[in-house]
Amino acid sequence: MDLLIAAMLTIITAATPLLYAALGELVAEKSGVLNLGVEGMILLGAVCGFAAVTFTGNAAAGIAAGALGGAALSSVFALLALGLQASQVATGLALTIFGTGLSALLGQDLVGAAYDGLPKLAVPLLSEIPLAGALLFHHDILVYGSLALPAAVAWFLTRTRAGLVLRAVGDSHEVAHAMGYPVIRIRCLATLFGGACAGLAGAYLSLAYSPLWIENMSAGRGWIALALVVFATWRPWRALAGAYLFGGITIAQLHAQALGVAIPSQIMSMLPYLATIAVLVLISRDKSKIKRNAPACIGRAFHPSS
Repeated sequence: MDLLIAAMLTIITAATPLLYAALGELVAEKSGVLNLGVEGMILLGAVCGFAAVTFTGNAAAGIAAGALGGAALSSVFALLALGLQASQVATGLALTIFGTGLSALLGQDLVGAAYDGLPKLAVPLLSEIPLAGALLFHHDILVYGSLALPAAVAWFLTRTRAGLVLRAVGDSHEVAHAMGYPVIRIRCLATLFGGACAGLAGAYLSLAYSPLWIENMSAGRGWIALALVVFATWRPWRALAGAYLFGGITIAQLHAQALGVAIPSQIMSMLPYLATIAVLVLISRDKSKIKRNAPACIGRAFHPSS
């Protein structure tokens, strides 16, 4: 039983950064923005969060700095891709390269620094429930936030006027503009939200998942998060399920290596990415379903004069 609880807890920790990054990108894509710079934003959020905790000793400052770091990098994307009409695909790829290099530069003096990790917050009474208490009610604040975020995003997109407007911008920016909605402003806000969520994913990596800073510690999670959005067909609750599925695959390959499974470690390390490719191939077979759910204007540039 203890081994089962330990395995489930590690799956939760592995899924949390994926969930933050995927939900942030989901909102951005719902507005019609395709930002492929998630990996770079995660890394900048990780180094900013760890630096803030190192210099202040305050966990809240580290979380806030991580979100701000990701949002700051996404603002560069917004300026280039939305303000100056640069290619969203090329800008996003450049953002990943830039974020990777910038995070390495900012974090070169932080390598080797130690941090105890985010404090665990036990929910009174509920944390004492056998099995469920340890699994659900004894985590740090970012895990609780990741579990609440899908509900918040789903409510925003389906139950609020602002969410309806954001979806309208993603489905037809010409019609939304004709109705008087500020398309560029809405997309900029969605992009900043996506960057902040990616920054929180990075902050979780450096403050809780493995409380330290090393270069490229995101290890491709930004690309998996991008695939998760398609896997979820742009639905928040499916993104939650997908994040835990891929988190489980990541942990399974680690446990298999620990048990001495007679498979080369390099192949085991490839499993999460092979699973990502396999899922995308299976989903792409049903093109009509993707077309029904994908924002019609995703990746398309918009100019108010058009």
